[in-house]
Amino acid sequence: MRTKRTNWLATCFLIAGSVFLLFPLYMTFMLSIKNNKEIADSILAFPKVWRWENFITAAEKVNYWQKFRNSSIITVLTVTFTLFTNSFVAYAIKKKFDHKFFKGLYFYFISAMFVPFPIIMLPVVKLTARLGLDNLYGLILLYIVYGLSFNVLLYVGYLRSLPQELDEAAIVDGASVWQTFWKIIFPLLAPINATVAIITTVWAWNDFLLPLIMLDQESQTTLPLAQFIFQSKFGQDTNLAFASYLMAMAPLLIVYILAQKWIISGVTRGAVK
Repeated sequence: MRTKRTNWLATCFLIAGSVFLLFPLYMTFMLSIKNNKEIADSILAFPKVWRWENFITAAEKVNYWQKFRNSSIITVLTVTFTLFTNSFVAYAIKKKFDHKFFKGLYFYFISAMFVPFPIIMLPVVKLTARLGLDNLYGLILLYIVYGLSFNVLLYVGYLRSLPQELDEAAIVDGASVWQTFWKIIFPLLAPINATVAIITTVWAWNDFLLPLIMLDQESQTTLPLAQFIFQSKFGQDTNLAFASYLMAMAPLLIVYILAQKWIISGVTRGAVK
């Protein structure tokens, strides 16, 4: 019977990688539960008194729950509409991929990934303001459109790995294009939908630049923007700033822990045809 040998080189790299990833989280947590004097004495040492009230004070200063509501609305609606619209666009391209027009359309979407956002930033700001879309819902629309190019790349690659016989069988049974997509294809997209949902969630939740240039009303501010205001106004309260960072990061960590199984499944199935 063969005994399994431990690959010590790989184990050392895994340990080093884990320490490298966990160290910033440890430092953030330590900074969030100290006062400024303890931070000045030592950043990494444990505090004499764990000041959990820092989280309450930080939440009050940034109006956390209102910002949390705004970020949640943007993220949930963006992810929901991204999954339905982007997957259907990719399905339409995949069905006619041999046609020159649809193949050209596919590469047109892909080419959009290479356009830096600062180049189109000023026209976007002017156009959204003129159309009355300089609000939360305009921001959601832009997230859905901007994610289209990368998501089409993922969806088309995955859809091409599905057997063509599924479409042909649905057509023989008299199903329309919409019925074929919604009842047969869309349920099969669960792994890649999970991947797209997580990527979109992280982007919409953490994005700072688009909300900064589009939202001019304080009541519509998102969590990253609120933290920026917090930092500039209370620049000496390092402990409160890091407490707010930790509270903003917590929902994403929970989402990741709950969905990590589907993320790994989606990446694996998307990589192997």
